[in-house]
Amino acid sequence: MLKSFFPVVHLGDTTTTKTEGKSFMAEKLTIKEILLLGLTNFALYVGAGNIIFPPILGLQAGTNVLPAAIGFLITGTGMVVIFAIAMARLGGSMDNLCTPIGKRAGFIMTAICFLCIGPLFAIPRTATVTYELSLKPFLPADTNFLTILTLVYFAVALLFALYPAKILDTVGKILSPIKIGALIFLCITALILTPSEAPAPQATYETGAFAIGFVNGYLTLDALASLAFAIIIVNAITSRHVTQTRAITKYAIISGCIAGCGFIFIYACLFRLGNTADALAHGATNGAEVLSAYVNYAFGSFGSIFLAILILFACLVTAIGLICACASYFSQVWPALKYRTLAVFFAVMSCAIANFGLTTLIQISVPALITVYPVFIVLTMTSFIRDYFIKQSFVIAPTCVLALIFGLNDGLEAAGFNILPQVVKDHLLWYDDDLSWVLPCCMLLVVLVIIDRVLHKKQPATPATTA
Repeated sequence: MLKSFFPVVHLGDTTTTKTEGKSFMAEKLTIKEILLLGLTNFALYVGAGNIIFPPILGLQAGTNVLPAAIGFLITGTGMVVIFAIAMARLGGSMDNLCTPIGKRAGFIMTAICFLCIGPLFAIPRTATVTYELSLKPFLPADTNFLTILTLVYFAVALLFALYPAKILDTVGKILSPIKIGALIFLCITALILTPSEAPAPQATYETGAFAIGFVNGYLTLDALASLAFAIIIVNAITSRHVTQTRAITKYAIISGCIAGCGFIFIYACLFRLGNTADALAHGATNGAEVLSAYVNYAFGSFGSIFLAILILFACLVTAIGLICACASYFSQVWPALKYRTLAVFFAVMSCAIANFGLTTLIQISVPALITVYPVFIVLTMTSFIRDYFIKQSFVIAPTCVLALIFGLNDGLEAAGFNILPQVVKDHLLWYDDDLSWVLPCCMLLVVLVIIDRVLHKKQPATPATTA
C-alpha cells in the first residue's frame, strides 16, 4: 500500500530517469519549484502539536518565555530540519538510518517511531484536539462528550483510511492551503492584539523554562515524523528528474530551511498569543484551551465556528494519513497481516487512547518520548560522520545503548520514579534538563572511534597476481 503513495527511490550520482520513453539527466529545480518544495515540507508537519504546545508554554512561562521558546525551537524546529537533512542523505530510508544497530534493533526502533507518530500519541491527539477546539466550546459547562466524539471521529477516519487513494489526496490538497492560510491569519492577529500583559512565570518555569520548552519540542513529534516522512520529500525532488545524491541533499536542505523559517514565525506568534492571554485563559491546562479562549476573544462566535470546522477537517485528514501510513508499514513488514485489518486495529487503538483526554495524553507521552528520543538523536547525528568509522556498528550501537539507558532513566523520572541517588544526579551535567545523556554519549563515541581505528585497521588491497 505504501508503494502506491511513495514510489521506490534509487539514488546515485549518474542515475537517469525515464518518462514516456525519454531519458532525463539530473536537472536543477527552479526557484518556484524550490519554494513549492519548502511549502510542501512545511505543510507536512503542521498539525495539532504545532498549534497547541506554544500557546500553553507562552502562558505558563510568563515573563520567562524566552528560554522556554529557545528550548522549544531547538527540538521543535532545529532538530526537525537536521533529521530531515540526514534522512535525505540516506535516501529517505529508515532501514539505512538503522543499519549500524542491526536489522532486529533497527526494526524495533522503526516500529517505535511509527507507533509514536501513530496510534500511541499522534493519532489520538488529533481527536482530543478536535474535541477541545471544535466541540467543547459549544457544549454546556461540566459536560463531556469525548467518548461519543471519538467513536464518530474514528469511524469516519477509518472509512476513509480503508479507501484512501483519491479521497486523501483531494482533501489534503484543498485543506492544506486553507489550514496554513488560517494559521498565518491567526499569527498576524496575535502580533497585533494584546489582551493582557505577560504574567509571572509558574514555579516550574522560574528555573526550568528551557528544559520544559526543550521537552515540549519533542512532544510535537515532528522530529520523529521527519524520519518517516523523509521519503515524501525525496520523491518530490526526484519526480522533477533530480537524481544525483548531492543535488537531492542540497534541495532537501533548502526545503528544510524554508520549512524551518516558517515554523519559527508560527511558533514565535503562538508563543506571543499564549504569553498575552492570561486574562482570557488563566489556569488553562493545555494549549487547546488557550487557543479557544483567544479565538473567541479575537473573532467572536464566528471565529470559534470557523476554527472548529478548520480544526475538525485538518485533524481528520492527519488522522486518516497516519492510519494509512502505519497500517501500510506494518502490512509490509508482516504480509500475513492485511492492510485493512491493521487499519481497523490502529483506529480502535487510537480511539481507546484518545479517551484519556488531551491533558492526560500529553502527560503519558512525555516519559515515552524522553526515553526514545536520545537513541534517534544519536542515530541521526552519527549518520553525518559514520562513513569515517571503519566498523560502524562497533561505534554506533554501544552509543545508542548508552543513550537508551540514560533516556530510560529520564523517562522513569518524568513518570515519577526516582532511581538514581541525588549525589549521582548532582554530578551529571544537564540532568535537570533531561540532557544528561549528551556528554557521556559523546565521550563514549570518541573512545570507541579511537578503539575502532586501532582494532579495525583497514587492510591494504591485495594486488592482483598474473599467471
